[in-house]
Amino acid sequence: MTSKAERAISALRTGYDSLAELVGGLQPDDLVRPSGASEWKLADVLSHLGSGAEINLALLEGALDGTGTPAADFNTSTWDRWNALSPADQASNFLTANQKLVQRYEGLNDDQLANLRIDYGFLPEPVDVETAAAMRLSEFTLHSWDVRVGLDPDATLAPEATELLLDGIGRLLGWVGKADQLDGTAALTVNTTAPDRTFGLTIADTIELTDTPATPDGELNAPAEYIVRLVTGRNAAQYTPPSVTLTSDKLTLDQLRQVFPGF
Repeated sequence: MTSKAERAISALRTGYDSLAELVGGLQPDDLVRPSGASEWKLADVLSHLGSGAEINLALLEGALDGTGTPAADFNTSTWDRWNALSPADQASNFLTANQKLVQRYEGLNDDQLANLRIDYGFLPEPVDVETAAAMRLSEFTLHSWDVRVGLDPDATLAPEATELLLDGIGRLLGWVGKADQLDGTAALTVNTTAPDRTFGLTIADTIELTDTPATPDGELNAPAEYIVRLVTGRNAAQYTPPSVTLTSDKLTLDQLRQVFPGF
């Protein structure tokens, strides 16, 4: 049976190959177009993904060779170096850096997949490969959408990553959600497609996923990839497919967007 770590790594490969094909066909003018990330052009997003790949690779290598987390200024110096590149170099270097990271993940053996622990420095404790790969997959998939939607307003999240990201949104809600943006509380039934899921979303003092409410304040129907985009702030009206519906007397989709402003 394929492990969750292997599924995440496989999705990273598919996502990288797909985005690399797109990036390889971009023209110079495309790289300076606005992206789906506020205040970032397409090249800025690629720079962020490229520098992130270098940082993640350094963390992975530190776990493999026992040297641990890089020096305190490593991240900042990496970002500064990437930010100083031209848009064309940011795009080409993105390809190289992400290929190296994905290949390193793919080269891990079964023992490493199960037992390696990676110290990020800012987390309470080192994490396993499954967690590390899932974190990178979330970052890569969301920012890939930021690139794609700058070229196509109907862009969606990569299907091979959507289910894995949907499984992890519950852990994000306390961080990305702003319950105080809603005047009062709400309990919604959420129905998703691709994959098909039904669960509850409760907005009160905190925001959390729950079992389906017995007496919901409304029903939200949407593709699963949009639910992931909704809670991560990639939910503007122009990027919301017509299949998304919210039936409620208590709140609107615009109010729900305010609860999830992005990060």
